[in-house]
Amino acid sequence: MSGGIESMFRLDGRLALVTGASSGLGRHFALTLARAGARVAVAARREEALQALVQEIEAAGGRALALPLDVADAARVRACFDRLGAEAGVADILVNNAGITVTKPLLHQTEADWDHVMDTNLKGAWLVATEAARRLVDSGRPGSLINIASILAERVAGGVAPYAISKAGLVQATKAMALELARHGIRVNALLPGYIVTDLNREFLRSEAGDKLRARIPSRRFGEMEDLDGPLLLLASDAGRAISGATLTVDSAHSVSSL
Repeated sequence: MSGGIESMFRLDGRLALVTGASSGLGRHFALTLARAGARVAVAARREEALQALVQEIEAAGGRALALPLDVADAARVRACFDRLGAEAGVADILVNNAGITVTKPLLHQTEADWDHVMDTNLKGAWLVATEAARRLVDSGRPGSLINIASILAERVAGGVAPYAISKAGLVQATKAMALELARHGIRVNALLPGYIVTDLNREFLRSEAGDKLRARIPSRRFGEMEDLDGPLLLLASDAGRAISGATLTVDSAHSVSSL
């Protein structure tokens, strides 16, 4: 019986597109999906880093291809999907991961800061998700779209107002997409990580300021990227076939803390 349960989480024969895949969580998501059997298209602006990731996936026995992508540019989004279609087919899994932040106090945030964050985190996610959905609908295939939001979609922190607002918008966009795409067999969900240790934030999280932040988490631990593997595969695979319009929080109880 356990073999049958495990097979529900497999992604053999599936094609996944991961945006923001050149580093951090996106890179890890691509490796996780490949290990589960999916062919993975990795997309970002840094093509050299993408090629290195493709080589790593293929060296481990997987299949992958690299695609240049600026999620905030609608023409480039369409071009990315055109190339993906020509080289591999229609992606039936999307991990909408590309995102940025600008860390400044609220009154120091500029219009350019706002536009930069919103164009990537919200507009970009919308452009990619809707283009992925169009291709699925046109091909008559079901699929799973996974928007990577944040616990800051539901609680706030200082210095990152546009980021928090963009992620809150992405959660509502997830629900709107799920409502309208359900009749096409397309599921749309949001994954909300807490503070996850990556190469970009490792030194900060080990600092005195990081220690103070960890003290606010009930479990007193930051997440590891591997903590997201199970939730990601649940949303991507047939194991989550009845899950749509949901937000899945992975934060070791941080969100329910009053601190």
